[in-house]
Amino acid sequence: MTSKADKHGNPGLAALSEEVARLAGAAFPATVAVHAGHAGLSGFVWQKGLIVTAEEPLPEVQTAEVRFHDGTSAAAKVLGRDASTDVVLLAVESDAAPAAFSDAPPRAGSLTVAAGSGGVAGLGLVARVAGPWRSMRGGEIDARIELDLRMKPDLEGSLALAPDGSGAWGMIVSGPRRSALVIPHATVARVAGVLRAHGRVARGYLGLGLQPVEVQGEDRRGAIVVSVDTDGPAAKAGLRQGDVVVALGDTPVTSTRQLLRALGPGSVGQRLEMDIRRAGQVHRLEVTIAERPE
Repeated sequence: MTSKADKHGNPGLAALSEEVARLAGAAFPATVAVHAGHAGLSGFVWQKGLIVTAEEPLPEVQTAEVRFHDGTSAAAKVLGRDASTDVVLLAVESDAAPAAFSDAPPRAGSLTVAAGSGGVAGLGLVARVAGPWRSMRGGEIDARIELDLRMKPDLEGSLALAPDGSGAWGMIVSGPRRSALVIPHATVARVAGVLRAHGRVARGYLGLGLQPVEVQGEDRRGAIVVSVDTDGPAAKAGLRQGDVVVALGDTPVTSTRQLLRALGPGSVGQRLEMDIRRAGQVHRLEVTIAERPE
C-alpha cells in the first residue's frame, strides 16, 4: 500500500499549507476593505460597528467606503485618527463579528499569517520582538514586532495572526523602507478607545519650529528655534527665535526628534526645563506643555 508521503513527497508541507489556509479563512469574515479617494487598504472589525485601519495611507477624509468580506458595502464615518500610532477608527452600521485577538505575545522565529481585505493572505516570519518603543511621531507602541513579510499595499491594515489559532497579535502596517511592523492589539485597543471617546489623542505642544544645528564652539548639536507661536507655551516662557535648545533638564539635546518624543500624550500639563543658548549665554527656562491644537 502506497503511503500519502510516498505519493506527495512531504505531508508536513501539505499540512502547513492547509493550516495557513484555515487560519486565514477563519479570520477573513472580520476583515474589510477601506476605500477613500485613490487609497485602498485593509481593516478589521474591532468592535460591533467599529472598524480599525491604518492611518498613514488613508487620506484626510471624513467618510470612507467599507466593503465587508460577504461583498456588502457601507459608508463609514471617521471617528478619529492618530498618526503617531498609525490607528484610525471608523464607525459603520454593521453586525459583522469582531476579530479575535491573542493574549499570547509573539516570539521571534514564529510564523504569522496575514489576513486582509478581499481574501488576501500572506505568510511571514516574526523577525524581531522587543519592548515598548516610541514612534518617530511620538506615539507610544506597547511592543516592537517586526515581520519578514512581503508588504503589499492591500495588506496595510490587515491582521497578523498567531499560528496557534488564538487570534491576531495586532495590525500590520508599513515600516521604514516598506518593511512590515505589527501595531500590537494592546496599542490598538488603547488608542481606539481614546478615539472613540474623544475623537483624537492629545499631544503635547510647545509652539516652536525647530531645526538641528551645530552648537557654536562645542562639538555637539542642538535645536535652533526658527519660529515661535506667539500664543504658545514656549513664547510665554520667554523663548525667542534664534535661541538654541541645548538640553532638556540634565539631558543634552542631540536632535529635534528628541524634543518631539518628549511631547507624548502624558506630557500635557507637565513642566519641561530647557537650557538654551542666547547670545553666547546659557539660560534655563521652564515651559508648561500645552495640548496641541487640532
